[in-house]
Amino acid sequence: MKKALVLALLGATGLAGPAAAGGFYLQEQSVRGAGRAYTGETADTGVSSLWWNPAAIARSPREVYVGAHAVFVDAQINNDGSTITYPGGVTAPVQGEPRAFNPIQNGVAPNFAIATPVGERFALGLSVAAPYNFTTEYRDNAWARYDGLESGLTTADVQLTGAMQVTDWLDLGAGVSAQYTQATLSTAYPNLAPGAPDGVSQLKGEGWDFGWTVGAQAHLDTLTLGASYRSAIEHDLEGDVRVVGLAGPLAPFNTDTGGSANFSTPWIATLGARWQATERLALNAQINRIGWSEFDAISVTSPSVNQTLPQRYNDVTTGGVGVDYLVNPRLTLRAGAQYDPTPTPDALRSARVPDGDRWLYGVGATARLTDSLLMDAAVSYVSFEDSRVNHDTVFYEGTPAQTTTRLRGDVSGEGAILSLGLRKTF
Repeated sequence: MKKALVLALLGATGLAGPAAAGGFYLQEQSVRGAGRAYTGETADTGVSSLWWNPAAIARSPREVYVGAHAVFVDAQINNDGSTITYPGGVTAPVQGEPRAFNPIQNGVAPNFAIATPVGERFALGLSVAAPYNFTTEYRDNAWARYDGLESGLTTADVQLTGAMQVTDWLDLGAGVSAQYTQATLSTAYPNLAPGAPDGVSQLKGEGWDFGWTVGAQAHLDTLTLGASYRSAIEHDLEGDVRVVGLAGPLAPFNTDTGGSANFSTPWIATLGARWQATERLALNAQINRIGWSEFDAISVTSPSVNQTLPQRYNDVTTGGVGVDYLVNPRLTLRAGAQYDPTPTPDALRSARVPDGDRWLYGVGATARLTDSLLMDAAVSYVSFEDSRVNHDTVFYEGTPAQTTTRLRGDVSGEGAILSLGLRKTF
C-alpha cells in the first residue's frame, strides 16, 4: 500500500518529456513568445507577456489574447541492462519489450489572458495558463513498467494581476495565482513468480494551491529592461490509491485507500532586455534562473506510513536570444534560440522523466488582420541530448517479499510545437 502511493505520486510530480522546457515545466504560454523561443517576454508589453512579467500590462491597451500550442514528441527509450532481484537474492533481467516508442503523448497547451487600463496609471489583468500538463504511457509489457505505466498530469493556473506606471519610465506589477492540479497514474507491481502477470497500482488525486509573482520594467528610450520573480508553490494532493492483481503471499498488499503527498514546484527568476535597434528591428535576450531544488523530496502520508522520498533536482539557468523584424505595418517576423539544461539528476533519472539538456529553436510571425485584430503563429523545434534512465525501486520494502528493480536505459528524441493565437484590442 505505501509503495502504491509513493510511486504514484512520483509520477504526479514528475511528468515531463522533450518539450520546450526542462523538468516538468511548460514554457508554452505565449504564441508570440514561441516565435522567438521565449527570449523577449520579460521586457515586452501586452497580455502575451503576462505569464513572465505582471508589469507587462501597465502600458497595454484593453486587450484579450487566446492561444494554443500543439506539442508533438518523437522519443525512443531503450532498455540497457535493467534487472529485478526477487526474495532470496535471485537477480534476473527485466522481461518485456526492450524498446518504448513515443511514450510521451502528444497534447495541446492552451492560454488565455485579458487586461484593461484602470484610469491613467493602473491596469488589471486575468490569465489562465497550463504550466504543467503532460501524459506519458508505456505498454503493459514495456521494460519501464515498474517505474510507470500511465502518467497524466493536468494543471490550470488562474492569475489575477495588477500593474502600475510608477513614473514615465518605470512600471511595476504583482499577481496572485490559484493553481489546480489533477493527476491520474498507474504503475506495474511484480508478483514473486518470474513470468507471472504483474499487479497494478492506480492513483487519482487533485488539489488547489496558491502562489504569487512580482515584476518590473524600465523603459529607457530604445531599450526596455525587465525583471520578474514567480514563487514556488507548495502542492498538497489528496487522492485514492488502488492496488490489484497481487497474488499468493502478496495478496495483502492489494488495497483501496486514500493518501496524500506534499511537494513544491520551482520558483522562477527572470531578467530580460529588448532593444529597438532600428524602426524595424528589435533584439531580445532573456535569462531564467529556475529553482528546481525546491523539488527536493516528496513527503507521503497514508494510513500506514509517513515517508520522505528524495528527488534532488538541481537549480538551472536557461537563456537565449531572439529577433523581431517589422516587414511592413501588416507583418512582423520572429526567430530565436534558447538553451535549457535539465534539472533531473543523472543518478536518479526516472523513466517517467526521460529528460535531457536541450536546444529550442523558434520561428514565427504576426499578421495584422484588422486595425484591432492580430494573429500570431509559430513553429518550434526541440533538439535534446541523449540521456540515461537510472532508477531503482524497492517493492514491499521491509517484508520477506522485498523485491528490487534497477531500471537502466537510453533516451533519445526530438519535439516540435505548432502554435496559433489571436490578440484583439478593444
